[in-house]
Amino acid sequence: MSDYWLAVYTFAQFRKRADDPSNDDFFDNEPAILAAMERAEGFIARSGYEDDPGPETWGEQVFPKYWQDNGDGWAPSTISLWQDLETALAAIYRGPHAEMLRLGHLFVKDTVDYPPYVLWWVSKDQQPDWVDAVDRHELLGDNGPSPEAFTFKAAFDPRGMPLAINTERAREIAQRNCLRTDTPKAVQ
Repeated sequence: MSDYWLAVYTFAQFRKRADDPSNDDFFDNEPAILAAMERAEGFIARSGYEDDPGPETWGEQVFPKYWQDNGDGWAPSTISLWQDLETALAAIYRGPHAEMLRLGHLFVKDTVDYPPYVLWWVSKDQQPDWVDAVDRHELLGDNGPSPEAFTFKAAFDPRGMPLAINTERAREIAQRNCLRTDTPKAVQ
């Protein structure tokens, strides 16, 4: 797998417009969460957003067909590259990012008919863009896991063979990540 990075696209929708005060916890903690992810073991890179300080955007940001504009023209989404499944799993589901996921009351979930994320492999000389990420997300949502678009629970290696995650290794990585990060104020 050394010739490949794991690409991760996440997508969610706020219950209310992005500028609604109910979303303040998200926006107050987003910079610290992104910084914690960037310090996490196995993190390679992430796309930035147009008109935001930070990394360059990987193309024009687009949203999947599942997106329902609530009047603000925006939805929380990310694209990032990781060393492997275990490093991505450790950063996403443990530590500060996991704490923010527990504040799920901010996001539409009760009528969700789409996956919250998609994983796929890219060669190290390749950088996915927003269109590619959305295409993979829709492929997973429409057809279920495949070597081209999968989840942590139904993962594949770069050759397309089913792959089991080493959960013990992910746990160990998460413990090391805790030493590299601060807890966001909303989840202290």
